[in-house]
Amino acid sequence: MNETTTSHGVNMVAVMQHSVLEEELRAAIVAHLRILGIKNLGRNGEPPVLTKDAIRAMHAMQRQELLERERSVLSPRLSRLIQHFAEGREIDPKHINPELVPVRAEDKTGLLFRLATLLWSVPVSRGFGRRMRFLVRDRFNGKLIGIFALGDPVFNLRARDSWIGWTVADRKLRLANVMDAYVVGAVPPYSKLLGGKLVCSLIGSAEVADSFAAKYAGRRGVISGQVKSNKLALVTVTSALGRSSLYNRLRLPGLIELVRVGTTQGWGHFHVPGRIFEAMRHLLELYGHPYAKGYKYGNGPNWRMRVVRAALKQLGMDQDLLRHGVTREVYVMPLAQNWREFLQGKTQECTVNRPSVEEIAAACRERWIIPRSQRFPDYVRWTREDTLGLFGLLR
Repeated sequence: MNETTTSHGVNMVAVMQHSVLEEELRAAIVAHLRILGIKNLGRNGEPPVLTKDAIRAMHAMQRQELLERERSVLSPRLSRLIQHFAEGREIDPKHINPELVPVRAEDKTGLLFRLATLLWSVPVSRGFGRRMRFLVRDRFNGKLIGIFALGDPVFNLRARDSWIGWTVADRKLRLANVMDAYVVGAVPPYSKLLGGKLVCSLIGSAEVADSFAAKYAGRRGVISGQVKSNKLALVTVTSALGRSSLYNRLRLPGLIELVRVGTTQGWGHFHVPGRIFEAMRHLLELYGHPYAKGYKYGNGPNWRMRVVRAALKQLGMDQDLLRHGVTREVYVMPLAQNWREFLQGKTQECTVNRPSVEEIAAACRERWIIPRSQRFPDYVRWTREDTLGLFGLLR
């Protein structure tokens, strides 16, 4: 036995180091939440209150951190990449002709996708697990209309599961046939013409369904080990905050329908910044916690929630701090004709017969884009310099 070890073999230096780290982490969490303006902090058995000002402040901080991380890669290429963004005078609403361009991380499409996501006021996740990312490009002028990306859905989503009528067993078997659209939208000046509704509608195209079928044919589930059906039956979309003008009333009769099925419950980890999350993970690592180095089924949002929850418990802090109170609207876009029967396990056949990008685009032009251009013709004054100004720290 030495001076740093008790008769029970406890290393007192390690204990003191852990204690100091815990105290510093508690202080950092409380300070961060106070900077955001979160009220109550879970006292008196009540959940913490995340105000709208707190949400705006949090997103501004996260976006600034993201811009700093991306600067070294994107800034040297900005003058070339910005040429893919349109000026208003280059757009003819009657001839907007979208095409889907798959994104590859290693080439220009990956860089352009990363740059476009920086236009979102809410920081965009890179997605988890399976991913399908697309640029939406206007064939008429070769410019970027917008982007969308599909990724693995969260395992538990009450509004979705109730609407489908899923049992736990059904969900385990069929979740592989559902994807979540974790980023959807148009870039300016197409955004001024309700281009976001066009981009979202294209998620329901035959080209997306076919891409899914080709990419995931013969794949085995990570959990079950079974070969999964390669048919995309349903896509979920969740609003960033509260009510969504983009997703609300998004319907093209006979082609596309986005159905509102409920709201989230206001729990999550999105108000926990990356630096604090990493400190939490490090704390669990010191204690040999199994979640510290990942979860056996992947490092997605469910794993991150487990890490934060376990760290708060270790720190003796109220786990209601995960209850941010921000409810978000949950929408679903059925792609299969018999989606409910298939997802409930009543049939093994998934019938997918989707309209083409061209058919959807024609309907969107008539329904939203042309009328919008006539009511608000000022989109023609938008310049690439205006878009460039939105990237702030990258310049």
